[in-house]
Amino acid sequence: MTLKRQLFIASLLMLLIPWAGLQFVLELDQALRQQALQQLQDQADRLANTAGDLSLGLPTVAPQTPAIYMESLTSPINLDGYGHDWPGYDEGEQSLLWQPSGYSKQPAVSSDKPTLHWQAATDQRHLYLLIRLSNRQPEFFNPGSPDQPHDQLVLWLKPADSKTLNPDAQTTSWLMRASPPGTVYATTIGTTNRGSNNNPDYRVSGHWNSVGKGWQLELKLPKPPQGSRFGFSAQWQDSSGFAQAGTSTDPLPVLVERQSELERQLIPGMSKGQMARLIEPAGWVIAQQATPSRQAPPEFDELSPLQIVEHISLNALRALVQFYQPSPARLSTHTNRLDVSSIPEEGLVRHEDDHVWLMTTKPVFGGRTLVLEQSLDQLLTLAGSTLGSVIARSTLIIIGLTLVLLGYASWLSWRIASLQRAVSATIDQDGRIIGTLPGSGAKDELGQLQNHFAQMADRLHGYNRYLESFSKRLSHELKTPVAVVRSSLENLSHAETEEERSQYIGRAAAGTERLRQILNGMSEAARLEQSFDHADKEAFDLAEVVSQASAAYQTLDPHHHLIYTGPESGINLVGSPELLVQMLDKLVDNARDFTPANGRIEIRLDQHTEHVQIEVFNEGSRLPIRSDVDIFEAFVSQREGKTEGHLGQGLLIVRLIADFFGGRVDAKNRHLNGIDGASFRVIIPKLTDKPRTDS
Repeated sequence: MTLKRQLFIASLLMLLIPWAGLQFVLELDQALRQQALQQLQDQADRLANTAGDLSLGLPTVAPQTPAIYMESLTSPINLDGYGHDWPGYDEGEQSLLWQPSGYSKQPAVSSDKPTLHWQAATDQRHLYLLIRLSNRQPEFFNPGSPDQPHDQLVLWLKPADSKTLNPDAQTTSWLMRASPPGTVYATTIGTTNRGSNNNPDYRVSGHWNSVGKGWQLELKLPKPPQGSRFGFSAQWQDSSGFAQAGTSTDPLPVLVERQSELERQLIPGMSKGQMARLIEPAGWVIAQQATPSRQAPPEFDELSPLQIVEHISLNALRALVQFYQPSPARLSTHTNRLDVSSIPEEGLVRHEDDHVWLMTTKPVFGGRTLVLEQSLDQLLTLAGSTLGSVIARSTLIIIGLTLVLLGYASWLSWRIASLQRAVSATIDQDGRIIGTLPGSGAKDELGQLQNHFAQMADRLHGYNRYLESFSKRLSHELKTPVAVVRSSLENLSHAETEEERSQYIGRAAAGTERLRQILNGMSEAARLEQSFDHADKEAFDLAEVVSQASAAYQTLDPHHHLIYTGPESGINLVGSPELLVQMLDKLVDNARDFTPANGRIEIRLDQHTEHVQIEVFNEGSRLPIRSDVDIFEAFVSQREGKTEGHLGQGLLIVRLIADFFGGRVDAKNRHLNGIDGASFRVIIPKLTDKPRTDS
């Protein structure tokens, strides 16, 4: 899997942040709904008590009781017979048909049967009535022939006192005759339904108008007292005889309206984003009040791009919360009558505008029901707007981080591919180093890796050169003893005297001894490198080891003046003291070979802050000035006239042991205490606990 794909998968894990936020929102929503429901129930209790006290004087409308609901008006209606200024015209009209059991709110099923549509409203001073008779060609009243059949409307009103219905109150009746379009006034008819010799009542006026296949009447009369009963009936003569359609007469429908004073008293007990309705046992809404949300939504043009994203996130958050919420029940809001039996006691309800509300119901004195609702949009806005903003911003940050990570992965992939191409161009198919790897100026791990690769390529290149020169030096070292052995054996076969044969045999033996020394020297260096892996590491006192070894050298070599300069103890190292003594042996042996008799050999041990230094100085010799010769390589010997018996392996062993201790070795000509000579230094880091095993 590529690095880019790995980082892409890792960046996807950051999506757990909005997922965890959503889980928190769902839990928060459930907790808030429980808390809001409890608060809503407490509010409903208080509002139910308030509504019960204020509705003590209102008569209760029981189920199955005929009723006429009066819409509330903000301004009087202009009586012109058209009805366009009526609230909810062509939408909220009620239709009544005369039936033996009373009345029905549904329109006639048959399209050719006369149907009576009506709507009532009040401006607190007058009662307005809009009546339309459909599917009947009207017959107008002819004053010259009053007995001629014509359409007419009969009104009944049984007023009540201010508290209860008065069963003994006198019922007033009015008659309005169909006339050509124009204003018409009612005439009182007492207790009878038909007649022509009655007095006009100018308080009850109306306006007739022909509408399609039928007629329409707008009328008004003084508003009856609270609890009055009111009814009407459209009457006409058809082929089957006398016909009528309208409200029931036994009993007359009771007038029902919304109580403005009661609605005003509900507001102080309500919170923002709530709706309260007081419902009669028959389902009529006599009080309805709603409070606006705490904060109006801002205009779209006023939003910044970030706010637009936050609003989109909040809307998405609402949709997700509603998706996981319990399924709400449907509840109509734009209606004047509700089926009390179908309203749940509490829970979630959905309005026609698809908004979800939290609802609770409470019984009110007189059999009425209080329905109190809390907008969940308001609740989520208060509780989730900040969290929605956090989720929106975190989503944007995650998208940005994903793009940054992908770009960073592409950049890393490019750098790794470049490094791969550079390394491939440095080494050929046979493994030979054919070029140099450029270094990197970057300070990160890839830059360091490229620099290490460059150093490794340089070291491998040097090692290849060493191997090539080693083979040449080895061939040179082996050529002479092999030639000596070969010539001696050839001459041996032609020797005539015992003395000649002994001479040739001695030369052959010397040649084989030289070959043995070469092979032993090579195996000694190889065994030394292998022993590094198994060398026991221990803490030892370097000063004590060097001082004791120097004393032993002086005892074993009386032909030179060997001097030790340094502390007797107190320099602690970790490693193999045997290997360090072996290294010192090689340095001292090398110094003896180049120091004349009675010459001076000085061993110095110096302690510095970060390292210790072992120096072996010998008198009388000078190091070669040639820069192409490394005296610490194999088969390198600078003994003029003394090459025989010296393989140049001693200083190689010194370098290998110094590398094992993590140090380094060098050599230079030096003038010490008035004496010229050569100095070999071994610098070892202090407190070395992990000696190097690479050479």
